[in-house]
Amino acid sequence: MKKRFHFWIGISLVLVYIVIAAGAIVRVTGSGMGCPDWPKCFGYLIPPTERGQLDWISEHNYKTGEVIIVNENLRVAKKNFTSANEYSESNWEPYVKHDYAHFNAFHTWVEFINRLAGALAGIATLIVGILSLSYWKQKKRIVFFSVFVNLGMGFQAWLGKTVVDSNLLPTKISLHMIMALFIVAFLVYLYALTSSDESKNTSTLKIKNLGIIAFVLTLIQISIGTQVRQFVDIQIDFHGMEQVVKWLNPAPIKFYVHRSFSLIVILINAYLFYNIQKINLRFPIYNWVLLILGTEILTGILMYYFDFPIATQPLHLLLASLLFGGQLYFLLQLFNQNLNTNSHDLQI
Repeated sequence: MKKRFHFWIGISLVLVYIVIAAGAIVRVTGSGMGCPDWPKCFGYLIPPTERGQLDWISEHNYKTGEVIIVNENLRVAKKNFTSANEYSESNWEPYVKHDYAHFNAFHTWVEFINRLAGALAGIATLIVGILSLSYWKQKKRIVFFSVFVNLGMGFQAWLGKTVVDSNLLPTKISLHMIMALFIVAFLVYLYALTSSDESKNTSTLKIKNLGIIAFVLTLIQISIGTQVRQFVDIQIDFHGMEQVVKWLNPAPIKFYVHRSFSLIVILINAYLFYNIQKINLRFPIYNWVLLILGTEILTGILMYYFDFPIATQPLHLLLASLLFGGQLYFLLQLFNQNLNTNSHDLQI
């Protein structure tokens, strides 16, 4: 049972990261309103592939909630009905949550795939929640954190709806991302809690303190980075996807703080890595943390100096979330004596 539960936590974590990456791709391709309604897409479970499918059609069977575009406005079917030879407004009601009424097949399917990834992640975390019930007598916190994960996924889905309803309000996009990191944190904790890797490392107080400082600095850096991304989103809406050179011209002060702060982050992490190696501690995860951090800084350099080359923006966001997860897992390993107390009680 333990191996199966641990396996599904890992699957859930991978799928959540895929959703984070997909969400970043949605934003960088301008596909966030590819499906203007939620949870369906233009009122369909499988979205349309061409604009003509959203035109009104005579003698056509429409179902409640299906969407058409009339005079560049969305109209929603009030009920199941078969259309007559002429369009009748009485069968339709306007979509009032926003006035976005454009169709782009590429944007629609990018957003739809993002939602599919989210649904798969939701199924995986639901399995985690069900499997966790077998731990109720042995370790209740496993059940509690599994419940937190599922509640978080439900809240995240609702946030996704509010993002669409708001026509991609930057602050709501940021809240959506923050919630994703909370879900990652819960899953990483569960993954560490049920890991069979019982490290014999005895960490010094200095390394533990450095680990905490490095993690806090990463949280600060992510917070500043989120504000920079909000600024870029506003610039994209104002200048358009094609005017890449104007997205950070002029760059706000928060961008320069974000850029300079990255030097402090990498120096602290490099110093921590040096101390780990100095006393021959075995924390393979920190090799990955440094690699992710270095690549993260590289993508930041590419975005600023080379006008956001393709894939750098979503990769930058994904790497930030991976760095967050990797450092959290490292911290949990540092304090694994408390984490895995009575770890034998997980063997059922």
